[in-house]
Amino acid sequence: MCGIVGAVALRNIVPVLIEGLRRLEYRGYDSCGVAVVTSAGAERVRSVSRVAELDEQVREAHFEGVTGISHTRWATHGAPTVSNAHPLFSHDALAIVHNGIIENYESLREALRAKGYEFVSQTDTEVIAHLVHSLYRGDLFAAVREAVQQLSGAYAIAVVHKDQPHTVVGARAGSPLVVGLGNGENFLASDALAVAGSASHMIFLEEGDVCELTLERVRIADHSGHEVQREAREVQAYGGTVDLGPYRHYMQKEIFEQPRAISDTIPSGDALEPGLFGDNARAVFGDIDSILILACGTSYYAGLTAKYWLESVAKIRTDVEIASEYRYRESVPNPRALVVTISQSGETADTLAALKHAQSLGMTHTLAVCNVATSAMVQLTELKFLTHAGREIGVASTKAFTTQLVGLFILAATLGKLRGHVSAEQEAQYVKLLRHLPAALNGVLALEPQIIAWSEEFARKENALFLGRGLHYPIALEGALKLKEISYIHAEAYPAGELKHGPLALVTEAMPVVTVAPNDALLEKLKSNMQEVRARGGRLYVFADADTHITSGDGIHVIRMPEHYGLLSPILHVVPLQLLAYHTACVRGTDVDKPRNLAKSVTVE
Repeated sequence: MCGIVGAVALRNIVPVLIEGLRRLEYRGYDSCGVAVVTSAGAERVRSVSRVAELDEQVREAHFEGVTGISHTRWATHGAPTVSNAHPLFSHDALAIVHNGIIENYESLREALRAKGYEFVSQTDTEVIAHLVHSLYRGDLFAAVREAVQQLSGAYAIAVVHKDQPHTVVGARAGSPLVVGLGNGENFLASDALAVAGSASHMIFLEEGDVCELTLERVRIADHSGHEVQREAREVQAYGGTVDLGPYRHYMQKEIFEQPRAISDTIPSGDALEPGLFGDNARAVFGDIDSILILACGTSYYAGLTAKYWLESVAKIRTDVEIASEYRYRESVPNPRALVVTISQSGETADTLAALKHAQSLGMTHTLAVCNVATSAMVQLTELKFLTHAGREIGVASTKAFTTQLVGLFILAATLGKLRGHVSAEQEAQYVKLLRHLPAALNGVLALEPQIIAWSEEFARKENALFLGRGLHYPIALEGALKLKEISYIHAEAYPAGELKHGPLALVTEAMPVVTVAPNDALLEKLKSNMQEVRARGGRLYVFADADTHITSGDGIHVIRMPEHYGLLSPILHVVPLQLLAYHTACVRGTDVDKPRNLAKSVTVE
């Protein structure tokens, strides 16, 4: 989602700010801008196009400065227009960039209007700019510290003022912000990736921190106003742009990277031990009597799949909640539940808020399944399982999802072993299945030409149904989500047994019905559901295991999966659904890697 890059240096810092924004482009945005501040005042360049266009404007204007802030904005309050693009000003003296949402901005705006402040944007961010300006008495650090005490909501901000042309002040609450330490220069960013290489060490600010960056030092105050020292961590230099290689889009590349990502995520060794989740995992696992999974979007579907594994393999009661709903309802807390949060970035605002809510209710046993070791979520949880998907640039998650599934299956098998429900022979079989997964996935990826042929037909549709049963119902949900996200075709998924309870009314010859058909205990039930579709003239597109005896015919198209994979079948069956969505989007000519209205890392509610 929105990205922040700021810097104070002795050199022209604008190229560094622009490069930082370029590195954050994959998160999704609809406007961008950069501001520099000198003793003469603040100046800015803004665009509702891509960072490349902003860079062109900057070059043409010979725009330079030694202190500055920059931003990529994903619109929340106010349309994606130049007037709403960050940085935003107050009296041409103060400039600000902001990630997050200020919930009490309306009351603050009215109070500031009463003081004579005029608003020229529709954003909540302009409130912060004028509020800090109204409190400024020659010390920007003090003004920001005082201002944030009046803010409700989530924010990461970077602020500069013309009267302190060698200072950048930042603050965070509910949205990530890091300080980058350079050689005689310092940086501020919403993601360490943005300034890696320029900065050799990073300080990951904690909730409620306010920081002041000058050439000589970094000063940090905590939420109580006390100055504190935060650990500086060494970071690796940035490796440059990820090469697309032979692939047309990052999404396609990431789909084909899944065998490697899964191989990297599967731990070495022949045993599934609690230590995979942290030093204290054995004690925690021995104390829990249930599991609560909190996640959003694709990660929520990974949680739904995990529920089947945890209850069938580990025999432990599991509830799965949409994180954005969980903290806004009355729930019954269980101090002996293990709260599992799932997130690719580890910065998903709704999931972080749900985690903190669960902790506030006394549920202290927590586990993060996450792809980013330095993320806020990993810092907050007692235990963690790090996936090794690598950078995922495409907004529509692919390899992050399948590596999450691997981590969750390992959790289920490990708990099953500790609880006496998984024998040594079963453990060995599970490890063997995990080890063979990359090879099995390569077999699925070889189906791409057949899926491309289907995509030509799908691209002409405006609606689609996805069906699955049992373990594969969440996979049908994920397949429908992928098609919606990147092709803009309306798609819905249902447990196949629910067809006759309503969705069957939608089935006509114009409605493609995608069916996930593994050779499991529910196969014969699923075949009956397929017959219900055919009887109404619906057209079936079936991903079937080789031994299901489902064959192509009038109104039914079948692609055969290379092998049946038992409990881990969902990891195989989701891949052709990813490919179907991808190639359908390509035929329709959409922006696959940056679909409209969506962002990669959802850091606002």
